Amino acid sequence: MPNWGEALLEIQQTADENPGQNPFDIVRRKYLKKINEVTGRNIIAYYSGWLQKPGAPDAAINDKDKSGFMLAIHKLDKTQGLDLILHTPGGDLAATESLVDYLYSIFGKDIRVIVPQISMSAGTMIALSSKEIIMGNHSNLGPIDPQFNGVACQAVVNEFEEAIESIKAVPQSVALWQVIIGKYHPTFLGACKQAIQWSEKMVSAWLAFNMCEGNQERVDKIMNAFSNHKEQYSHARHISKGICLEVGVNISSLEDDQVFQEAVLTTHHLYMHTFSNTNAVKIIENQNGVAYIENQAIPK
Repeated sequence: MPNWGEALLEIQQTADENPGQNPFDIVRRKYLKKINEVTGRNIIAYYSGWLQKPGAPDAAINDKDKSGFMLAIHKLDKTQGLDLILHTPGGDLAATESLVDYLYSIFGKDIRVIVPQISMSAGTMIALSSKEIIMGNHSNLGPIDPQFNGVACQAVVNEFEEAIESIKAVPQSVALWQVIIGKYHPTFLGACKQAIQWSEKMVSAWLAFNMCEGNQERVDKIMNAFSNHKEQYSHARHISKGICLEVGVNISSLEDDQVFQEAVLTTHHLYMHTFSNTNAVKIIENQNGVAYIENQAIPK
């Protein structure tokens, strides 16, 4: 199947053969259908163009996504389960919880997640709600510690705790810590602690329900790896397939099936070409070509 350059060439040829039609949609949907033909399962691609359009407001997971999933799921044969292809930087915690609850209500536990490249933060939370994650050697998940306005909540809690210990040991340091801690709103620490508790409780419950099948020891090991800020150091940390396997995540290798791998990676290339060459910033799309597309507003 086409590589990056060959996929772009096929788009150009399709444009010449189909004047007036969107060649990116035509070719992308052709290969998304091929994944369905290989697996025999429902396919929904959830793709964000945040890498091509940094800062785009609709690139992250948000409540509008529910409408996209409802559109994509409508008329699918629910008995075929769901393979969800994820490429996202993450996003809103409440929207993520609502979305996973919705997918469980439709497909139960029969949900697999495919990560062709990267699914971070809340995207990793969605992945951990599945029964199985399919990753390539190049694929990455990320830490699931929540953030507020780009600030890791656990880092804030750690900073407050460090301030307390420092002031106890060296009372004269209180003036320095007043300057550092003073940058936060008075209720910010409490909000950070609540967000951490919310995310950990939520993902732990999903793991116990599906992937870990009630094995609490396994749940705890996975949660420690993904939610411990002291372990991962940065919310932007890229967690490899190897590390996922080490901590007990149910991982299958994309490389185990060459035909499947080529179909997934060609489709991934086509989404990247779509974001690079159109105004699309997010696409939620099924194997039948039913799609919800968010476009970036064009400045007037």
